[in-house]
Amino acid sequence: MKSLASIIGNINTREGIGNVIAVLRTYRLGKTIGGKRLVSDVNMTLRKGEIYGFLGQNGAGKTTVMKMIADILRQIEGEIELFGKPLQAGDVEPLKRMGSIIEYPIFYEKLTALENLELHCEYMGYYNRKAIGEALEMVGLTGAGNKPVKEFSLGMKQRLGIARSIVTKPELLLLDEPINGLDPGGIRDMRNLLTMLSKEFGIAILVSSQILGEIEHIADTVGVIHQGRLVKEVSMEELRRTRHDYVEIATREVEKAAYVLTERLNVTNLKVAGEHAIRVYDLTVPQSELVKTLSLSDVPVDSVVRKQHSLEDYFFNLLNGGGLHA
Repeated sequence: MKSLASIIGNINTREGIGNVIAVLRTYRLGKTIGGKRLVSDVNMTLRKGEIYGFLGQNGAGKTTVMKMIADILRQIEGEIELFGKPLQAGDVEPLKRMGSIIEYPIFYEKLTALENLELHCEYMGYYNRKAIGEALEMVGLTGAGNKPVKEFSLGMKQRLGIARSIVTKPELLLLDEPINGLDPGGIRDMRNLLTMLSKEFGIAILVSSQILGEIEHIADTVGVIHQGRLVKEVSMEELRRTRHDYVEIATREVEKAAYVLTERLNVTNLKVAGEHAIRVYDLTVPQSELVKTLSLSDVPVDSVVRKQHSLEDYFFNLLNGGGLHA
């Protein structure tokens, strides 16, 4: 297998990977179509070598923001800054330094994978035939280069989309749900590829996904968009520092369990989490004492497990517990 260096090559920037460089900034980004407000006042920053997990429910505005950054949607409000300069209408040079998959990747179905990538490179003004084969190898499609795309599965088309996005050696990647259609092995390979692209070669990656567990594995920063507004931008390092462990008790009588724990053990830092679970955040009370007290009060306990808040917990707490309702 080719080394990643031979595929991505040296990305020439004025500063080294160790320095923090803003590859992308948006200022009060907004878009209205047909009288409907899709995006409002989005301020986000993506740095060199960083993976930015872009989170939001369906219809929250993730794809719209990506289309604006890629100059697919125009006549926008606010400003987009790419590589330190404002993006101007008609300026294609910054776009040549970018690769993307936005929504479902579209190809010429009757052409082969190789032919599709050749056309893309010609359109981008990038002439390096060797890079095409290397990109296909990176995404596990070496043996399918001469196969018509119409014979590809959904997962294979998604891999080909990734190959197309990296073949021109970009400095910025916009990936909208890139693991859609991939099997578990493909998801793992994609995770490893994105991590290597960012950490070893300084490529900035903006990636959206509905699979929050995967974003948690790879992201340096996450941004949460809700109803067109970026409601939170936070580093994963900060999230990990502020996470709280808790004890989750599975029971069929959550209301009675909450009453017993509050009245008999003076546990007030707890939360009912669904119809059959309670989360206790007061860790000064031993688990054995929790179980004993509930059992003596005829509260059935199915399980007691100590857990830690995940990115998924943070996301749904922000949208629901934070008063941001869909």
